[in-house]
Amino acid sequence: MVDRGASALSLPDDWPAHPDPILALNRMGSFDWDLDTGLFHMDAQAHEVFDMRPDEYDGYPETLSVRFPRAEAHRLDALVAHAIKDGSENYGTYFRLRCRDGTLRWTHTQGYIRRDETGRPRRIIGIVRDATQEIGEIEARRDQAAQDEARRRQTNVVQLTTAALAHARTVDDVIDVLKDTHGLTRLGATSLVMGLVEAGRIRLVADGPDGSFVPGTRVTRIDEPYPMSEVVRTLSPRFIESPEEFAERYPVLWPHITGLDITSAAYLPLIAEARPIGAMGLLYSDRRGFSPEDRNVLIALGSSIAQSLMRAMLYEQDKDLATGLQQAMLPRTIPSVPGADVAVRYRSASLGRDIGGDWYDLIPLPGGRVGAVIGDVQGHDTHAAAVMGQLRIVLRAYAAEGHTPATVMARASVFLHELDTDRFATCLYAEADLSTGVVQVVRAGHIDPLVRHPDGSCRRVFLEGGLPLGLSAEFGRLEYPVATLELDPGHTLMLCTDGLVEQPGADLDDGMRTLTALVAAGPDDVRDLADCLIDVAEERGGDDDVALLLLRRRGLDRPRSGGRLQQHVAPGDPEALAGARHMIRAAVTAWGARDRADEIELVADELITNALMHTEGSAVVTLRALTGSDRRLRVEVEDASSALPRRREAGESGVSGRGLLLVDLLTDVWGVEARGGGKCVWCEFVVT
Repeated sequence: MVDRGASALSLPDDWPAHPDPILALNRMGSFDWDLDTGLFHMDAQAHEVFDMRPDEYDGYPETLSVRFPRAEAHRLDALVAHAIKDGSENYGTYFRLRCRDGTLRWTHTQGYIRRDETGRPRRIIGIVRDATQEIGEIEARRDQAAQDEARRRQTNVVQLTTAALAHARTVDDVIDVLKDTHGLTRLGATSLVMGLVEAGRIRLVADGPDGSFVPGTRVTRIDEPYPMSEVVRTLSPRFIESPEEFAERYPVLWPHITGLDITSAAYLPLIAEARPIGAMGLLYSDRRGFSPEDRNVLIALGSSIAQSLMRAMLYEQDKDLATGLQQAMLPRTIPSVPGADVAVRYRSASLGRDIGGDWYDLIPLPGGRVGAVIGDVQGHDTHAAAVMGQLRIVLRAYAAEGHTPATVMARASVFLHELDTDRFATCLYAEADLSTGVVQVVRAGHIDPLVRHPDGSCRRVFLEGGLPLGLSAEFGRLEYPVATLELDPGHTLMLCTDGLVEQPGADLDDGMRTLTALVAAGPDDVRDLADCLIDVAEERGGDDDVALLLLRRRGLDRPRSGGRLQQHVAPGDPEALAGARHMIRAAVTAWGARDRADEIELVADELITNALMHTEGSAVVTLRALTGSDRRLRVEVEDASSALPRRREAGESGVSGRGLLLVDLLTDVWGVEARGGGKCVWCEFVVT
């Protein structure tokens, strides 16, 4: 059987072990300090701990002072004195002692203070031991923890910066993230510079903090002796680990940045899609050198910033393209309209490359009339914009040809249906005679217009409408009811697309009520009001475009001559017939012929009724103000039948047959004209 540890401790002859062998086995020395005499007795192991031979030690603690650095001696004396005075029973501490070869060694001591019955300290009995290995392990763990913490901070730098950059849409947003005080703090840098490559040069786009700009570096060539130029040329980072290295490698730049107290710097190429798009420099004043982990983190950071920059640059390019295309499709200018103040606005959606099909248009028409259009093609892409552009043109052409509002809308629907597209469009077309204030409105699936009164009150005008353009032609339902409303001087007609009204999770009617209140509370001037509404849309954001048209009737100093109003009346549509009567009475009154309003309305009603009763189609009634030697109002009723009207005797009890007789009696002149496949019955009234 093997004798284990026989030289120091034998079993079972020496059991239990005495304290001295136990201390020796654990490399501990003991001491006994007599506080009355001052003698400090140490055993042999304690001599080894203090690295002092027995012949060098005289039994007094002062002799050990050669082994204590001054600061350690003062600290240990203070610790023991404090323990003696405050009544403590023991104390313990780590301290460093100087070996005979001059090296420092960590040591640990523990002491037990023995007191007499009065509490007076008499002796201190304790141990000392070599703690080099123990402290080494503690320091190793501390170093490891520090390294782990450093890695965690470095990882956080990348994570926090990447998270902040995720919300950056434009190049300016990326720059703001990096230049922000918190951004520099995250990066741990004192100063930052960043440049973008443009046409073989580097244009500085960011430098910070204030006062760190180097004159002459706003635009530099890639072949110049600057660190950003070098990393762009080589596509490799440059880590400058000391001021001396900076001064040696870049003597042109160094004199300009000495005031920043730079101790090291990292310059990173910003590479995206395998090409350099720029470079970034991080300058430090509190570090020297870069560990491999530091370099890896900074390279990863540069890659993240480069990707964010490229994404932002593509976003801006797409946004510019979308905005340019949208602006090209919309009217470049809005014509001035006598008797009205007009304001138009357009706000593109917050989405980057998407482009909407919203549009507005203002169409000058003969006779002092004006057509106002607002519309929205389904979808948010270039195809929607292309359809919108074509639809805007044909609507303008149909209106300029003199067709009634209902016909304009119906033909536009057929045109859209015949296009090679699956898109539909909502639209609202209002034709206004500013001399009379009469406005004829047709609606194709669009939201209702608003009218604001001079006193600031605002109301929604509920209109009966038809199907959206394209769908009405597909389903064979091309009827578009025409509504007539009056704009008195000071009234404002507002047309807009649903991007100004609809909000996620909100009902359309609630949105219309909110918009109505907003218009009522807005400024009087139409331009200021339009700006106010668009600002609200901007603050709200959203993924839909907004088109807006405001038309405020000023009123004329005198009735305009040469006016023209027109309305389509379908068979079996009493509301359209009533609307035509309303239009005629309002126009005649506005044109200064109130005394003949009853006669003109009665004759027009008779001609329209005849056209609807004796033909199979609808009728188109037109009211004109003619100029010449005298002022005349002309009423025209056009239908699709070529059969001419005949005057018949009604008899004493007959109901029909009196129409043309009534026309002949009340008008100053009347007649019939052939119009293509149909005819036009007309009559004129001389007015003063």
